[in-house]
Amino acid sequence: MRAYSIIIPVYNRPDELEELLACLVTQTYRNFEVVIIEDGSVTKCDKVVDSFRGRLDIRYFYQENTGQGFARNAGFEKATGDYFIVLDSDALIENNYLEIVEKQLNSDFLDLYGGPDRDHHNFSPIQKAISYSMTSLFTTGGIRGSKKNLGGTFHPRSFNMGLSREVWKKTNGFIITRMGEDIEFSIRAISLGFKSGLIPEAFIYHKRRTSFIQFYKQLRFFGKARINISRFFPKELKLVHTFPMVFTLACFSIPLCFLINETLFLLAISILGVYVLLNFVDSSLKNKSIYVGLLSIVAVFVQLIGYGIGFMSEGWKKLFEEKDYKQTGEQIEYPS
Repeated sequence: MRAYSIIIPVYNRPDELEELLACLVTQTYRNFEVVIIEDGSVTKCDKVVDSFRGRLDIRYFYQENTGQGFARNAGFEKATGDYFIVLDSDALIENNYLEIVEKQLNSDFLDLYGGPDRDHHNFSPIQKAISYSMTSLFTTGGIRGSKKNLGGTFHPRSFNMGLSREVWKKTNGFIITRMGEDIEFSIRAISLGFKSGLIPEAFIYHKRRTSFIQFYKQLRFFGKARINISRFFPKELKLVHTFPMVFTLACFSIPLCFLINETLFLLAISILGVYVLLNFVDSSLKNKSIYVGLLSIVAVFVQLIGYGIGFMSEGWKKLFEEKDYKQTGEQIEYPS
């Protein structure tokens, strides 16, 4: 039986961590340890961890804040398992999650894997709307749960990622701590010849943000991160990544269309209206709620405009950098 090390960086989220640890207690596959890296939190989770001792093989480490990438590296160094699983602290998993992963690795081994995310029936309407916008065909192309990115190999994301000990040894873990650190890591691991893939059944329920303001800050950061990844791997900046920027510019240009030409203005409003209607109907049907459908319209605009603004601001910055410049992300504040 393969021994797993589940690594969870935590930053000021003891309540969410408690819910995730409760999920781990019920796992049908039992050969695993849990490594908690408290990354400079003010509101610590040590008491939560203590409440699970005896029910989980769990270890807790506190360190000064370094960001999620380097916190994961600290977890890798402490881990004793054959295979590492990285989860965000705001995740929930089904009780057969590890059993599914073990079955996949035994039948078709993956050096590096990722799993999709879903919304839970207990999530708030805003959380369901945000989850819809992050996974919808009309916003992200649905690539977060597909086996390939648009135009490339599947790149596991750190909210739900697994890697062999060999991958860690060869890559030395994350080399940046924020600003797209997980995508950079996945691309680098794949470039070293490691096999990557999606395990569709190994999904998590991802709670994400609980307000649109928090969601906007996160997505603006994601837009910046996409440009940062291109500093390391220029060819990984695809045309599809510019969609939020184009959407943002188009929305902001609608008032200008009104001043220039009434027909052009009506055409722009019609196209935007069709797009809004598609998202509303799709989300309402999937969530079986007109209210969530309405909130999803807000979430879609927040997501695309937030990402677009971050993408443009960091892209503008990149235009005036020296060619050998690399962004560590250390001076960028990650949204809490």
